[in-house]
Amino acid sequence: MRFQFYSEALDNVPKLSVDGTVPNSIHFSHWEGNTTPAEVKADTSTEIALNLVASPNYAALTNNIDLVVNNHFDTDGALSCWTVLNGERALQYRELLVSAAESGDFSEHTSDDGVKVSIAIQGADQASPNNIPGSPLAGMIAGELFDDDERAYDLVLPEIERLLSDVNAFEPLWREGWTAVAEALDSFARGDSRVIENEASRTSLITLKPGLSSPFAAISKNARGELFLIATPANNGWLYRLDYPYYSWADTVVRPHIPRRDLTNALATLNEKEPNRDGRWQIDNREMTSAVKFLNGDGTFGISSLEPDDVLTVLSTKHKVQSTRL
Repeated sequence: MRFQFYSEALDNVPKLSVDGTVPNSIHFSHWEGNTTPAEVKADTSTEIALNLVASPNYAALTNNIDLVVNNHFDTDGALSCWTVLNGERALQYRELLVSAAESGDFSEHTSDDGVKVSIAIQGADQASPNNIPGSPLAGMIAGELFDDDERAYDLVLPEIERLLSDVNAFEPLWREGWTAVAEALDSFARGDSRVIENEASRTSLITLKPGLSSPFAAISKNARGELFLIATPANNGWLYRLDYPYYSWADTVVRPHIPRRDLTNALATLNEKEPNRDGRWQIDNREMTSAVKFLNGDGTFGISSLEPDDVLTVLSTKHKVQSTRL
């Protein structure tokens, strides 16, 4: 098996599209629009890859194609490609591989080491326009941080088994990120951050302790709704964002489908009620599962004067559920 980062030059070449979905390929992916064989489907591409290499039908499923490609770099992409490249050898790391993929793609905490592996590979636990680009592991190997997906694969793939075998040897890569995740998890355990579930609207009202820099894994672990209303107190007001569950962009098997909501009426009502006229409630989908934020005119977070319970009431009465995903 061999890996090549996808480019249009490969469009007419038979290949295994692992994680990403590209033309003229057999898909082993959880991205929307995939044609992954039903017998190996799973929630992350890494688990799909593990199911593939364990399958007695491997040759038929792959049509004996030995070219593995992906069109982007992240934890799930790197681990799923590494799994297919290494075959049954990867199965000894199955639990850690799946946990790391869930952390990277879904901001979930299913094991401490899974989160650490993901942070070492892709950095932050949530895709965001404010994240520093580049892989910490690739940067360590290269001696510089860089934002080049193809180069990241070249450097990271040979090191993945060493990372999986001894994640503590790579502590400088994940220490800061893990500390932020652990602080957020602890804030919920102590009651400094809280979740209230509104069953009627299937919305989780999450109030965060101020200053948390990486709350997403803690939110995933504690919230159960189909929409997350996330509020952080700040300067006699609140910072707000509305997110869908962080797995909900993917084509999943175990995790349920989360319908998107038409929030037009809710936003109009919130903006009518909002005392702070310097900001607006508006659609913001710069991240894959973000829905709404309260923003200043320059696109930065604004401070709303509305109380969380009032926002939740509007969201509970002024939206319609759509049947399609983003």
